[in-house]
Amino acid sequence: MKRYALLVRGINVGGKNKVVMAQLRQELTELGLEKVESYINSGNIFFTSIDPKAQLVEKLEVFFEVHYSFIQSFSLLSQEDYEEELEKLPAWWNKDLARKDVLFYTEGLDVEQVIETVKSLELKDEVLHFGKLGIFWGKFSEESYSKTAYHKHLLKMPFYRHITIRNAKTFDKIGQLLKNKKETHNDIFRQNQ
Repeated sequence: MKRYALLVRGINVGGKNKVVMAQLRQELTELGLEKVESYINSGNIFFTSIDPKAQLVEKLEVFFEVHYSFIQSFSLLSQEDYEEELEKLPAWWNKDLARKDVLFYTEGLDVEQVIETVKSLELKDEVLHFGKLGIFWGKFSEESYSKTAYHKHLLKMPFYRHITIRNAKTFDKIGQLLKNKKETHNDIFRQNQ
């Protein structure tokens, strides 16, 4: 049994593509996922499953195609994926920068192409880390933010519509929600032995 975070792109944005989280949780439970929870109203869903990741990705792709056809992109990561990423983050990620975001790679995305495109940008008062799950992007000051490659070029990138972005606070919360549930599940398992 593994704990997963499902990060969905582009829902509940400005009243468009509205998804009622309670309904989505119910539908995912009916799909066979367990302990389904969500965090804030922007497509952060957590669940446990015994299915292998590849099978879950297929199942979710079909589910979204049928029920929420506007959801074209999502990221699926396990607690192990998250913890592995955390260990490899650069020191600057833990510093107090003006803004920090994670551009999560979504299933089926041409990651090499995305990395190549982002590496070609001229950075202005910002820093990057290419991780396994996504690109970690830090901006040093609010005053220079409008000059950053992130601000000036990201929206125009061809891959932009196929990534899902979370800020550092949400990235930390994802880790907490993945970890807490796993511990709870293990505690229950130990009590039943």
